[in-house]
Amino acid sequence: MRRLPRGGAAGGRAARTAHGARRMWPYVLMAWERWQAMSPEQKERYKRQARDYAQRGRKVLDERRRRPRR
Repeated sequence: MRRLPRGGAAGGRAARTAHGARRMWPYVLMAWERWQAMSPEQKERYKRQARDYAQRGRKVLDERRRRPRR
């Protein structure tokens, strides 16, 4: 069995992940600061919206799974 040299396929994946994380960091930081600046009522509203969206998504997936394929 042939072994990949160090830094082979897994090394490339790690490098791409690190690059993506560095690019996303400013957006994550801005979102965190915005979240921290919100009032508790606004946070609850966003949480409720997220729960509703997730519930709608689960409902759609369940309906698609039940629908017979042609």
